[in-house]
Amino acid sequence: MPGKSVFKKFSSLIINKFFKINDSPQRIALGVGLGVFSGLMPGTGPVAALFLAFIFRANRAAALFGSLLTNTWLSLVTFILAIKAGSLVLGLHWQDVDRKMHGLIHDFGWVKFFKLSFLDVFLPVITGYLIIGLFMAAASYLVTLLIIKKFSPFNSRHPA
Repeated sequence: MPGKSVFKKFSSLIINKFFKINDSPQRIALGVGLGVFSGLMPGTGPVAALFLAFIFRANRAAALFGSLLTNTWLSLVTFILAIKAGSLVLGLHWQDVDRKMHGLIHDFGWVKFFKLSFLDVFLPVITGYLIIGLFMAAASYLVTLLIIKKFSPFNSRHPA
């Protein structure tokens, strides 16, 4: 099956490039985590990942990879989960927030946009994305760190 071999070659190339990054496993994993976090946030992405990597002194290539891995498509998938998580934290009914958000999306107008209360709609969504982003970033950090430490032939170069 030719498709399978192409996928295998591509994943092998990505893993090899990842292991050959001349940086500590912690900085690489931090870069992936920051990239995943920024990729999940709607409206942010690779630029935010590079900025966060610069601020936290993480690996910028890994941050870019994490951001591109999750940018846009995963934030769309986690939209309803973000509404539920944010509503739960803020003590709101997620169905009300979802209904108001969908009403805004399907019948968009600037007047309607400004009539909606920030606290009723946008704050729960943003809060939810922050919660999901932090969870996914922490999970990405740990998984990346474990993979690098377990499979990298180069991990003796940079002691933990």
